[in-house]
Amino acid sequence: MDASDEIAPDVRSILSAARDRGGASGTVDVTARSLSAAFDRAERDGRVPTITEVKPTSPTTEGRHDGDPVELATAMVENGAAALSVLTEPEHFGGSPETLARVRAAVDVPILRKDFVLHEAQLDVVEADLVLLIVRFLEEDGTDDLEDLIDAARDRGFQVLVEAHARSEVAAAVDAGAEIIGVNNRDLAKLDVDLETFESVAPAVDDDVTLIAESGIETPADVQRMRAAGADGLLIGSAIMDGDVAANTQALTTPTETPNQ
Repeated sequence: MDASDEIAPDVRSILSAARDRGGASGTVDVTARSLSAAFDRAERDGRVPTITEVKPTSPTTEGRHDGDPVELATAMVENGAAALSVLTEPEHFGGSPETLARVRAAVDVPILRKDFVLHEAQLDVVEADLVLLIVRFLEEDGTDDLEDLIDAARDRGFQVLVEAHARSEVAAAVDAGAEIIGVNNRDLAKLDVDLETFESVAPAVDDDVTLIAESGIETPADVQRMRAAGADGLLIGSAIMDGDVAANTQALTTPTETPNQ
């Protein structure tokens, strides 16, 4: 690997912590809420299909949001979120499995477990509707390969969001059988964000894959831009959590114009 492609120190720390975290002794059996159905409902209601993120903190943001996660999640759903992402990573993002369980019990939309899963037992920590698998992390340090983890997650009832950043990672996700792919506009090597990432990678994704734009989406104009580039849905975190969560959610899920798809 070229030195310029090395993972940033903050991300390396996240990966190291994920490697050290154990899983669960039992196996979960999930009856998942459908993300595609939730996206379809949003479209019919004139909303942009959006996964909003309950994120207390992160290495790329300052400070910490100490609001009650259930209240935040409820405000997001009431103001247009089609689904939610809930952090369960404790050291760097202030999340927990207990928080996810509380949120999932309080709302009726699909919940993505946002964590950094490297081996199968980590899938069993908590029930959610979707789990995140990151191509770059699994290539770097995964105990199990991507295809095996996708299969293991589906065996438990999870839907799987596979995250990629480059065309080569999208190809790996497709080869592994991914049906939902998130293109992260944040470069894990430098932590820079560039919306052109999605625009350059999206054409490589087949039409039968649900395509989600992640990171760097801060304004209604950014929403329009990602939708015009082919995003079936969006994942928005910091721009929702920074300030009035209800108002931010409404502004980003109900822009004045939605490009024709």
